[in-house]
Amino acid sequence: MAVFEKADDFRFDIKTTCCFTGHRPEKLPGDGDVVNSMALRRILSILRLAIEDAINEGYKTFISGMAPGIDLWAASFIRDIHAKNPDINLVCVLPYKGQKKSLQGADLYDYNLLLDCAAQVICLNDNYSSSCMRERNQYMVDHSSKLIAVVNNYRSGTGMTINMAKKRRIDIRTIDVSKNHAIFTD
Repeated sequence: MAVFEKADDFRFDIKTTCCFTGHRPEKLPGDGDVVNSMALRRILSILRLAIEDAINEGYKTFISGMAPGIDLWAASFIRDIHAKNPDINLVCVLPYKGQKKSLQGADLYDYNLLLDCAAQVICLNDNYSSSCMRERNQYMVDHSSKLIAVVNNYRSGTGMTINMAKKRRIDIRTIDVSKNHAIFTD
């Protein structure tokens, strides 16, 4: 069982910390169907390469907001990499304590597994609020020096997170699905 820590307990070096942002499965090609969508598999391959590039640049800590889709897939990549390289750490930042109540099936299974293997789990709020996702995104950006973003629509929470990162002038690696439509369609 993961132990939830407070926001001010972040214990990693921001200079070597990278966070993720991206859309929920239904906002991506193939509606999140990794098995049947070649386009989504391409996106995830590029995401994995972006993570490996960040590690080669010296990043050791990776923050996931633990939402279905890109957050959970990226966190799963970090879990797999950590198994071979224990210097690479996953930090899960939860917008509120009951986040997992909105999950089911494989997402819930992955969520619980990732919490259990995370180096740190930070929970920002006791309860859901209309601003808790934005607060989570701001926290991740404020505690990172790099953002890896998978974006299809800039008028979204993902787009807002990219703008937060631009304002902080942190490094941004963007995988823009909308500009690469030809390679990201089935």
